[in-house]
Amino acid sequence: MKFTLRSALFGLVCLASAAPALAASDCPAGETIHFGVEPYDSDAILTPIYNKIGAAISAEVGCPVEIQIATSYNAEIEAMRAGKLQIGQFGPLGYVLAHQVADAQAVATVADAKGAPSTYTASIVTWPGSGITTLKQVAGHSFAYSDPASTSGHLFPAYALETVGIDQNKGIQPIYAGSHTASFEALRNHKVDAGELNSQTIQAATVQGEYDPKAFITLWQSKKIPIDPIAVYGKLNPALKAKLTKALQHLDLSSLTPAEQKVIGTKSGKLVPQQDSSYDQIRALVHVLHIDLTKLS
Repeated sequence: MKFTLRSALFGLVCLASAAPALAASDCPAGETIHFGVEPYDSDAILTPIYNKIGAAISAEVGCPVEIQIATSYNAEIEAMRAGKLQIGQFGPLGYVLAHQVADAQAVATVADAKGAPSTYTASIVTWPGSGITTLKQVAGHSFAYSDPASTSGHLFPAYALETVGIDQNKGIQPIYAGSHTASFEALRNHKVDAGELNSQTIQAATVQGEYDPKAFITLWQSKKIPIDPIAVYGKLNPALKAKLTKALQHLDLSSLTPAEQKVIGTKSGKLVPQQDSSYDQIRALVHVLHIDLTKLS
């Protein structure tokens, strides 16, 4: 993967949220905390949700928080590597790469109904009439991945294909749709024969009234995957890092509507602590598939 600061800065959509008075000694240079969010859904859906989350963080730490929705997973990673983000929410695979190259350190994630870190699933689906009824039959067909650095949109589907003897790149006609939403739309509109569809996308599409379970055939589904971590930039000054970590690990998300909570994968309306080792299973899968993280593009 070729990292450039320019591509990262142009790959972000900035959305400011209101904040109370500054705690000048703890706020970063420029007085604003920048919170990057991977583009796992459309801007129209993510923007109001993360503006509320940004406001909640701001209320806890006393610094203004600016939400930046990335247009690619890699743009967010590079922005943190360049020190342009103090906080980032990454997909599990994106986080593993961000931890490796950008000193991202997982500290929190959304909680399930029992207050434990939430999980989600990846799947490979097709549609009635595609002529595909089993995973092996996907061979040779057009296939929608979301993003090369996506866990459920690339890593897990690639693994599933390999387990039935299909080369993840040459055994299919791969298309990188750019996001989970774009992959879902390609499947729904029969632009591809098969592709990835994760449980978060299904939740979001259901909330929007756009998901019809009869329109899809599930060919494979993963085991539970730890949901996206929220990470802090490791090179922050210690006082700000500690303050952000404390706030994130117990953040109240009750300002979100029930529908918004479904989109981000929480059933308890709060964030809870998360740690780097929770994503070791992702690293193991990267190793099994011989993926060079630095060459993802």
